[in-house]
Amino acid sequence: MTVTGTDIVELDRIAVHEALRVVELAENTDWDRDTPCAGWNLRRLVAHMTAQHLGFAAAARGAGLEATHWQEPRDLDEPARVHRAAATAVLAAFAEPGVKEREFALPELGGTFPGRLAVRFHLVDYTVHAWDVAAALGVRLELSDDVLGAALATARRVPDDPAVRGPGNAFAPALDVPGGSGPLDEILRLLGRDPHRWGLTLTP
Repeated sequence: MTVTGTDIVELDRIAVHEALRVVELAENTDWDRDTPCAGWNLRRLVAHMTAQHLGFAAAARGAGLEATHWQEPRDLDEPARVHRAAATAVLAAFAEPGVKEREFALPELGGTFPGRLAVRFHLVDYTVHAWDVAAALGVRLELSDDVLGAALATARRVPDDPAVRGPGNAFAPALDVPGGSGPLDEILRLLGRDPHRWGLTLTP
């Protein structure tokens, strides 16, 4: 499926809704499953996703430097419900007029960024984390060519620099990308995931 005539905020909304869909497929017995995020089970991954939504929502409104907005929730008994509330908050913040022209303070990325670029960072984050959840649950991810194309363009811009890659940093070290890889495969490998290890069929 291709969505035409859309901007980055709309593409991000599509990725967030796909992440919501796969998170809400999880049953009570699934939260301890391993995920492609090393050392994180599904519960911890969704807690991280929740915190990132809330942090980006705060950044969109000028409060990104306040560390409390980026903290993972302590209430992890209902991860999907807490995650949905956070996703609703960030989508509302990104839908405000002029959001792409604002400045976002993003402490994990070490600076302040134009809103248009910050939303792109959020888009690639939720493309990848939606896949992380799908991989943990063994389900297929469904994203449009437009979303994957925008996420890939951003993933290709992430520096191959130890200051931003590796344990404790925002991104994992990149893996080699075989020739002929599709866009999702390339996104995942550029951000340190080996999709074939999880045995899933990728979207085209």
